[in-house]
Amino acid sequence: MKIRKLTPENYAKASALLRQAFPGSTDEVQLVENFHKNGIAVHEWVCIHVNSVIAYIAFSNAYNGTAVCGLHLAPLAVKPEFQRQGIGSELLRFALRQEVIKENTIFALGDPGFYRKFGFEPCAIPVCPFDKNNAHFLSIRNNLSSQFTVGYESEFNVVKTPGLTKLTQSPRRKR
Repeated sequence: MKIRKLTPENYAKASALLRQAFPGSTDEVQLVENFHKNGIAVHEWVCIHVNSVIAYIAFSNAYNGTAVCGLHLAPLAVKPEFQRQGIGSELLRFALRQEVIKENTIFALGDPGFYRKFGFEPCAIPVCPFDKNNAHFLSIRNNLSSQFTVGYESEFNVVKTPGLTKLTQSPRRKR
């Protein structure tokens, strides 16, 4: 197995992996495909095994108004037949060691039990528009002290979250 940056020749394989890892949902595939189609700056890595993409991780900008205040970790996916073998954990550890990632506050929306193993802590500041009580919103290296609702790239509008009225997003910036 090798971990490397996602390249355009593996976009289709990454999309296929996301379809398998999130059956019944098109949100994750649409999100990532829209990042690529719209030229959004995303930090992405894949785990390759026998010329197949078996795991994927992405980080996109998080915003306080128009200012970048960190990165959102989303999505993290592992091909079903490779799950529960530590591959997703290893990919996350690898990504967190990369210079472009380790110099930023990282936000994750997911299972607190999983993300705490990597140093993520419950996040009270900022507020996540996808998680009413911030019960599943975590961060690492978070030194923010003023309350605000964190913004996402507009591509996250494909994510269907019950009760979400309007996603806080940043105005389009030149990339």
